[in-house]
Amino acid sequence: MTKRLVADLVRRPISRPGDTGPLDVLSEREREVLAEVARGKTNSEIGESLYMSPLTAKTHVSRILGKLNARDRAQLVIIGYETGLVSPGE
Repeated sequence: MTKRLVADLVRRPISRPGDTGPLDVLSEREREVLAEVARGKTNSEIGESLYMSPLTAKTHVSRILGKLNARDRAQLVIIGYETGLVSPGE
């Protein structure tokens, strides 16, 4: 089921003309963290790859959730794919 959902999301257009995109509210660092979340990494793994503590990664994830009005990390994964921030196979 998840495979089909992701495959469907990947086929959708990334953006529409004139669309500012939902990621405009994020800082560059928050976009980097969102990309790592969308790749399925834990806070500890995000911390290692972006040279921050797991607590700092957790804080970034919490702020991203708030800024994007997302319920959970699963929604962040969907947003990462829908916006083209990440793509399958990365």
